[in-house]
Amino acid sequence: MVIRVIPAASDADSVRAVASMLGQLPGIEPAQPAGNSTALLDLLNHLAEQSVAELPEVVLVHESISPLPALELIRELALRFPAVGTVLITSDPSPAVFSAAMDAGARGVLAQPLGYQDLTNRVQSVAQWAAGVRRHLGYGEDLLSGPGGTVVTVSGAKGGVGTTLTAVQLALAAQAGGSSTALVDLDLQAGDVGSFVDVQFRRSIADLAGISDISPRVLQDAVFPHVSGVTLLLAPAEGERAEEVNEAAARQIIGLLRARYGTVVIDCGSQLTGAGAAAIETADTALLVTTPDVVAVRGVKRAVRLWERLQIRKAEDTLTVVNRHTRGSEIQPNLVQRLTGTRVARTHVPANYKELQGYVDSARVHELDSRGAVRQALWALAGELGLVAGSANAAGKERGSGGGLVRYGGDRGAGGRGERGALSPRRGGRGAARGSGPASGPGPASGPGAQDGPGPAGKY
Repeated sequence: MVIRVIPAASDADSVRAVASMLGQLPGIEPAQPAGNSTALLDLLNHLAEQSVAELPEVVLVHESISPLPALELIRELALRFPAVGTVLITSDPSPAVFSAAMDAGARGVLAQPLGYQDLTNRVQSVAQWAAGVRRHLGYGEDLLSGPGGTVVTVSGAKGGVGTTLTAVQLALAAQAGGSSTALVDLDLQAGDVGSFVDVQFRRSIADLAGISDISPRVLQDAVFPHVSGVTLLLAPAEGERAEEVNEAAARQIIGLLRARYGTVVIDCGSQLTGAGAAAIETADTALLVTTPDVVAVRGVKRAVRLWERLQIRKAEDTLTVVNRHTRGSEIQPNLVQRLTGTRVARTHVPANYKELQGYVDSARVHELDSRGAVRQALWALAGELGLVAGSANAAGKERGSGGGLVRYGGDRGAGGRGERGALSPRRGGRGAARGSGPASGPGPASGPGAQDGPGPAGKY
């Protein structure tokens, strides 16, 4: 049996020492060392996409690893790649450090300086454990790694660009497509998800932050099962409680949700916090929502530069969504792509607030008319992201007979060839849904969970 090992350390001397010793061990196939936690997670994700068989049996995590601390990285690896054994390399092999490493999910601890025999025994032991776990779980060539779901973060270039609306509609589309879906409001001081979908609930993500070992029962008590089928984990009603949700708490909560739900959509708002940074770093897809104006596009550039400086996510790994798009706008999506260095989604959301106003004011955004251009574009975006099974047309599962999805493939104002779907926005707002709001007034959301009193009158 050939044992594949990936060493991960941010200290160059430590990398050389570990790689040199691994090269001397029999039956070991050392991989290219990972210089930071982001590179390691990207590498493992890439290998898992090819096949579970490509994943290494052992990952050696040095205490110098950054930007994610070693124990947090080990915890993340244990959640996302449960059949990959991790070993902590530390200069302080005290009982306290050993206990903390075991609690995080490590399979062993090695003391520096490394000894040839100790390294051999530990690597072989962890590799045998990994092989046994894979056999026990029935891991085959086609089995996906990690405990499960897809995580999508939705951030705003600035306030008011449609971040929460986008997150809510993506979650609804994923749920309608057959995936169990959780919608998390991580805009901790200004979260509006509850106001958009007519929910007031006494529990929030802050109630989970201080719990080191969250059981399924505790998680179930903190979430709200919305009438739409989407499970909600709301932001705290008291803004000062935002400080309780730190980076470590966010990683633990997101890991648990990923294991429990097929799709996890996270509204990160427009302000970057430690919890938001953790979500964006670990997400499968990170969206940045912008509008086609100079201030918002500058906000996109500012956000991606911040993410790159903090080693959270590269610009080319970020997907920008253009909201309130019009063909006559001076700033077209391909210009946004050139200016920001990000990828721009093929689906653009048209500007048609008349379609939304009644639903937003009555806190019933989850009941948007399926024939409306904005709703169809957002569900088409969910199809583009792979959140809806099959093709993007599956996102129109509930649209009735109103027509096809709106697709904006090109931009005539920017020199491209414009493409229209079966239903195009018409002049004078005629492409909007009939009426600006629902026929009846808002009613309280229903579901298995309890509400504390009636829902809010609306967002405002």
